[in-house]
Amino acid sequence: MKKTMKLASAILAAAMLLTLTACGDKKASSDGKTYKIGICNYVDDASLNQINENIQARLDEIGKEKGVTFDISYDNPNADATVMNQIISNFQADKVDLMVGIATPVAMAMQAAVEGNDTPVVFSAVSDPVSAGLVASLEAPGANITGTSDYLDTNSIMDLIFAVAPDAKKIGFLYDVGQDSSTTPIAHAKEYLDAKGIEYVERTGTNAAEVQQAAQALVSDGVNAVFTPTDNTIMKSYLAIYETFVNAGIPHYTGADSFALNGAFLGYGVDYANLGRETADMIAEILVDGKAPATLAVKTFDNGTATVNTETCAALGYDFEEIKSIFAPLCTSVQSITTAEEFGDLKG
Repeated sequence: MKKTMKLASAILAAAMLLTLTACGDKKASSDGKTYKIGICNYVDDASLNQINENIQARLDEIGKEKGVTFDISYDNPNADATVMNQIISNFQADKVDLMVGIATPVAMAMQAAVEGNDTPVVFSAVSDPVSAGLVASLEAPGANITGTSDYLDTNSIMDLIFAVAPDAKKIGFLYDVGQDSSTTPIAHAKEYLDAKGIEYVERTGTNAAEVQQAAQALVSDGVNAVFTPTDNTIMKSYLAIYETFVNAGIPHYTGADSFALNGAFLGYGVDYANLGRETADMIAEILVDGKAPATLAVKTFDNGTATVNTETCAALGYDFEEIKSIFAPLCTSVQSITTAEEFGDLKG
């Protein structure tokens, strides 16, 4: 009788062990899922590269936290629409689970490509997703697409210009007319200056040579300061032109800290590293947590950080501590930076 009870107990223990092992295997199988993601970056510049790097770094963190793998394919068409569409087609052929479009042109191309199928799209650094027709509203995207916006508070930048130079008489605008990210900020800047009765002059460019000519023209125009929004065409060419303004003693106020990294006097706006990480969080919510893009509000950010290039600041004859004290009441924070090509090139 005792032998029979021992045998029954052994069988029961073995059965329980098998059950637990099976449950463990099932959990491991679920946790170990792989998600294929295609990331297309519009152009190779400090702003957008910073976003991509932080998306991938954050996804790596999330993968380790949740026991999943994000298999990422990354490409960059360098602003070539034909190449961009081919990259997106390649993602579709690879049957990616989700596509990420960095900057408005990529997001719009992805939106058109996935029409009629259920591949979700998450965009990043789209300044005005509603005007671009990507979403119905920021709160309720209403389609299989959502993401993060680097909307620019133009009036705040204008306030900074006149805080430093209250007697400025002429402001220059440098941008690419083909960049959707520049349309609304330039319109807002004109409204601001019209209300103050301040003259402004516009110079535009669509490639490096034209941007260089436009920068030189603004110097000849005798502007007191220059404003550029989050414009990728200007950003791409910026290392080649920043000294044009520095040597002329003209401060350049821009819509991203990456401009300041590349030599502009001031970059004001979104923290692109944080924007990239928040984009990755949205990707995980869709793929891992099963949330529908249509239910995820577009994320916008506090545009209150001013980044001043201390080398350019000194070259313009300004004292950084004095500039910091002028800007501080108008910003969430004032940060300093020195000139480099990429954020990863900064020391310390």
